Order: sequence, then C-alpha cells, then structure tokens
Amino acid sequence: MSPLRGMIVLWVVWFVTWWAAAAWSDRAVKSPGAGPQLLYTLLTIAGGVLLFGVFPVERWWRLPPAAGWGTVVLAGAGFAFAWWARIHLGRFWARSVSRKADHRVVDTGPYALVRHPIYTGIILATIATAALKATAFAWAGMLVMTLGWYVKARLEERFLKGELGNAYAAYAARVPMLVPFI
Repeated sequence: MSPLRGMIVLWVVWFVTWWAAAAWSDRAVKSPGAGPQLLYTLLTIAGGVLLFGVFPVERWWRLPPAAGWGTVVLAGAGFAFAWWARIHLGRFWARSVSRKADHRVVDTGPYALVRHPIYTGIILATIATAALKATAFAWAGMLVMTLGWYVKARLEERFLKGELGNAYAAYAARVPMLVPFI
C-alpha cells in the first residue's frame, strides 16, 4: 500500500467512526441556529473537495516512502488528539455549535492544552494530507478547511461565552484557542 492510499484509508476510518459515534452525545438544548453555521459548513466542505479531489495538476514534490508514511503517522496523531478530545468531552460533544443540558466548561485533558482540540487535531491531519499530496489544490483545500474550523471555533466561542458567561471567558483567557503553548 502506498502512503497516499494509507492516508485515504485513515481519513475514511476516522470519518466513519466519527459519525457513527454521534449516538454518544446528548441532545442539544440551544444553538445559534443553522444560518450562522452555514459559512463554516460550506468552507469545510469546499476545503475537503479541494483537498481530496483528483485534479490533473503537477505535484510540487514527491516524498520518499518513509517521509510519506511519516505524514500518515502525523495525520494519525491529529486524529488521535481529536478522538481523545471527543471521548473526554463525552456527552457534551455535538456536530454543530450547541449547548447541552447541564453544560459546563470542560478544561481538563486535551481541553487544558487548547480550547478546540478536535479542530486542532483535524487541522493537523489536513496539513499532513496536503504535504503528502503536494498540489496547489491540496494546499488550497487545507487553507480553506482550516479557515472553516477557525470560523466554527469563533462562532462557538461567542455562543459559549453567551451561554456559560464568566466561566467560559476565564477559560478562554488562560487556554490558547487552537495552537498549544502559544
């Protein structure tokens, strides 16, 4: 198997297991609505199409097999970080921005490192994938998808500050948004 096929298998396994695990979460009691969430949804879909699309373009470089597998390992580390965050979040996880019953600030585990570790993990996997594919479309897809996760994180921040008040504001003041230790 080539590193590119390995990367595709990794993404498919992550995607299928991620959505299958949706049954673990509680129902939302409040959300900002579909309208405000449309932009990040469109950006992440467009980024995915660019990242995974098969376009007849030149690759900027070809990684040796060991380096190619290194990008697969890096993507796997990103997905592992995202899964750690999702499991740690437990019933508070949601596919869209929302508040659950008895929602509280989760600031332990991966949430002690960054406020949005799921997005951080996915962004890391996206960067690794773009590095392996090494095309202008893949890098554009990585940028657009990353922008989508950033837009979602900002919407989530505004919503949670409104819902959870000073507790979330204090958390946001002490923990970085997406990049640990910055």
